[in-house]
Amino acid sequence: MKINVPEEVKTIIKRLNSQGFSAYVVGGCVRDSILNRKPQDWDISSSAKPEQVKEIFYDMGVIETGIKHGTVSVIINHNPYEVTTFRCDGEYKDNRRPDTVTFVSDIDIDLSRRDFTINALACGCEDSSEVIDLFGGIEDIKNGIVRCVGEPEKRFSEDALRILRALRFASVLGFDIDNKTSIAIHKQRDLLKNISVERIMSEFKQLVCGINAVSIIREFRDVIEVFIPEITAMFEFNQNTPYHCYDVWEHTLHSVEMIEPEVDLRFTMLFHDIGKPKVYSEEILENGNTLGHFYAHAKYSEEIAAKILNRLKSDNRLLHDVRNLVRMHGDQIPLSKSGIKRKLNKIGVELFRKLLKVKRADVLAQSPGLADERIKALKDIEILFDEIISEEECFKIKDLKINGKDLIELGFSGCEIGQTLKIILDAVVDGKIDNDRDKIFEFIKMI
Repeated sequence: MKINVPEEVKTIIKRLNSQGFSAYVVGGCVRDSILNRKPQDWDISSSAKPEQVKEIFYDMGVIETGIKHGTVSVIINHNPYEVTTFRCDGEYKDNRRPDTVTFVSDIDIDLSRRDFTINALACGCEDSSEVIDLFGGIEDIKNGIVRCVGEPEKRFSEDALRILRALRFASVLGFDIDNKTSIAIHKQRDLLKNISVERIMSEFKQLVCGINAVSIIREFRDVIEVFIPEITAMFEFNQNTPYHCYDVWEHTLHSVEMIEPEVDLRFTMLFHDIGKPKVYSEEILENGNTLGHFYAHAKYSEEIAAKILNRLKSDNRLLHDVRNLVRMHGDQIPLSKSGIKRKLNKIGVELFRKLLKVKRADVLAQSPGLADERIKALKDIEILFDEIISEEECFKIKDLKINGKDLIELGFSGCEIGQTLKIILDAVVDGKIDNDRDKIFEFIKMI
């Protein structure tokens, strides 16, 4: 099996080879090439030490990316390519990084320290170059298996982030996790407490958007609990309502499965009902049965979601969108253009579009057969929404055919300018007048 290596990478490898050093593309780029996926990065490992790499590429830009661990980046056509010296690692006292590294000249030793077999692959750049596969990585790729190199417990104790990386690879690639590796993940999950939340968040955002995300989250919910303990309350929490055939946790997972793999949408579905257990109450019906209620659960879900995202150091945009979508997921949107326009005025086009997706996923994750009417209503709302956008109908003050300057010329001043524009907008939104300058001026005379 051969790998199609980019010309810039070939240039680096060939120059290293010409100076008597061995060099290979390694890791994820080899794995992705075998899977016919476009590699995001091309990493190079070499027997050359960092100072030697800097000398060899003296005529190019070289950045000391992580020189302590043997990595420098060679710049070709404004793009960085990491070159890392073959190494073996010392003791991992912090469950994240080796205290020391020893540079070696053997690619076999370097590959043996890597996390998973599917990443412990290397290849040269010549047409005759074959993939170096010492641990059955190609076979695991063919069979869709994530398996540790060597003993899983040793690999995870060295770097606990590998626990989450295993879940991420399985989710994104649609792979299963080898049984021995899986057992070690469950057993050593608490090691994630030693990992920075920024690292965890980076992996988790990719995990939740994977094609196998729901299966992985379901199977490894105890691992997710380590850094999001708030999900525990949802497990096996019966909703006790005919609209929900699943408990809160299973409904949550089904809703995640029903929405597009975009991180804000997936996080919204993961957290949209997380406040339900906190507000649960029961009503005794005339027949003696009980009916569950979750009044104000969206408000509490938003608060919990915000707490989680802040703790995981979410960026402000993601925090803003998830909070708002969680809070609004149960809002009733009127089936009228005026009602939709008012919502658009309040939250904007993009958030409204996302809200429709959230509401649809929420409904589709409820009891089959009871959702048809609500799905139809959402489709009708979407039709009206599309008409408003395609026809550029007015729903914001800035879309009005007059502005504050026009009102000043008519003698308005101060706060009455804004108040009058609001009155005009309401009239346009309600269909009382057209968004036409002459019609609006006539309307102003009647105010």
